[in-house]
Amino acid sequence: MTTAHEVRAYPFSEPDRLTLDPMYAQLRTQEPLSRVQFPLGEPAWLATRYQDVRTVLADPRFSRALAKTRDQPRTHPDEHLDDGLVGMDAPDHARLRKLVARAFTGRRVELMRADTERIVEGLADTMVEQGGPFEMVENFAIPVPVTVISEMLGVPAADRPQLRGWSEAMVSTTALPWEEMERNAKELFAYIGTLVAERRRNPTEDLLGALVKTRDEDGDRLSEEELVMHVTGGLLITGTETTASQIPNFLYALLSHRDQWELLCAHPELVPRAVEELVRWIPLNYSAMFARYALEDVQFDDVTVKAGEPVLGSVASANRDPEIFEDPDRLDLTREHNPHIGFGHGPHHCLGAQLARMELQSVLSTLITRFPTLDFADGEDGVIWKQGMLVRGPKKLRVTW
Repeated sequence: MTTAHEVRAYPFSEPDRLTLDPMYAQLRTQEPLSRVQFPLGEPAWLATRYQDVRTVLADPRFSRALAKTRDQPRTHPDEHLDDGLVGMDAPDHARLRKLVARAFTGRRVELMRADTERIVEGLADTMVEQGGPFEMVENFAIPVPVTVISEMLGVPAADRPQLRGWSEAMVSTTALPWEEMERNAKELFAYIGTLVAERRRNPTEDLLGALVKTRDEDGDRLSEEELVMHVTGGLLITGTETTASQIPNFLYALLSHRDQWELLCAHPELVPRAVEELVRWIPLNYSAMFARYALEDVQFDDVTVKAGEPVLGSVASANRDPEIFEDPDRLDLTREHNPHIGFGHGPHHCLGAQLARMELQSVLSTLITRFPTLDFADGEDGVIWKQGMLVRGPKKLRVTW
């Protein structure tokens, strides 16, 4: 029998496909706020219930900025050292987020839908031309977000192969040494800096041009360093990594739940709901991330988080909370009540959520329409998974149809 203050090694286990460690369910019931020790950093509290995780993510009594001054809990040496908007508190966070969000609106994203569908259809054409077995990660999942964000930002076509190379090296398919990831990040950062400088000299109507234009509006100024940081980290790296991982995750989940794949093929109108359910059900991150530090004592039932103590909220666990979701471990594309927090919650809710939704909807719509007989080429056990990454996903997933 454990006590309320036992410190558990965290993450609880190595990632196993898309399986959520059963310890989360146990903790939600027996010890919803528990003590954990990451491989690096100081011990922390871990919140596992939906309402508690929402509190940690949104309550101003918890600070992300304070983490920069502490030995914050993490799984890798350089994790979170420069995490842009995610590492800020109000008022700086609100100021910069407003400037970025104005140029990254739902309307601008929706205007990209036709172009995104064109990109996805082109990749589907390639599948038909090459025939199966077809490897979906390198040849489909990665090109979708890289091409979409490149077009949104106005990256010259000649530079896109290099941009894809940086993105792949940093986040997509291989667990590289942190030194190599840092080198790629610096090169990408420098490249985006040249694009920003060009937009300052010659304004454009693309997303990057719109972001640069915001620098003098409303008396606020988005410095070049801030702009480059947010374009590189917030849009390129985060947007590419998560969507490039979720596309094969979605495929794996659906093809290993054949009834749900066939349901979706028979009822394509379920695609928007399917995207929300898959985001809820898939534990994308290997572990809880981005510790918040209590600015004052905060009470969670019978547990008091003392001022200065770090707390992490497990989004994956929150999205499986039976108090909120009926039969939460079941993948159900017809689920109606689905207030998941797969894109975060509160002031740090993902700015790219609408873009990700649109891309994922386009991918699912195309695949179920053109390849209704899609299946694993090597069986479910033949999928090769990424290792040593912060985000789960297949490294190789071959399909036939």
